Amino acid sequence: MLLLFPSCSSKKEKLGEAILERDSLPGMRTLGVNTLVSDSGITRYRVKAEEWLIFDKKNPPYWAFEKGIYLEKFDSLYRVSANIKADTAYYYEREKLWELRGHVKIQNLQGDKITTSLFFWNQNTQKIYSNKHTVIEQIDKTRLVGQNGFESNQEMTQYTIYDNEGIFFIDDTPNDSIKSDSIK
Repeated sequence: MLLLFPSCSSKKEKLGEAILERDSLPGMRTLGVNTLVSDSGITRYRVKAEEWLIFDKKNPPYWAFEKGIYLEKFDSLYRVSANIKADTAYYYEREKLWELRGHVKIQNLQGDKITTSLFFWNQNTQKIYSNKHTVIEQIDKTRLVGQNGFESNQEMTQYTIYDNEGIFFIDDTPNDSIKSDSIK
């Protein structure tokens, strides 16, 4: 009996601090996400992500896709009208604002490609924008660069590029300078 008492000790195991603020933990964590999102009963988007965290107790509440995201936007005929890929993304549900970070790559229905390191999509105003270096490559091989970002409608068909430069391809033969030896 005496041998058992020395083996019991009064040492307490060290435990971490209790988390008192619930806002530091996600309310939901989902792995391997591949989901469709509808608006007014119509499928509008497909979202693919390795991990989706919802911080519903934060102020403001937001969704976090810290391991990357791939998003497709559908038109009314369910064709992909745009796709977006980013290293990290946050969605602020109250503001209906997407914030994408890292290697952000976007392609619209016309085939234009946008590359930047920071990108915002405001669904309320239907505008997309960035204040970072942005490259826009149009389908006709025109390459536009905005040193301080750009702003566009969400279809990416009307751009305003800030501190811009670009490469433009033009036909250097004017129509009125074409001569023909057979005409007399």
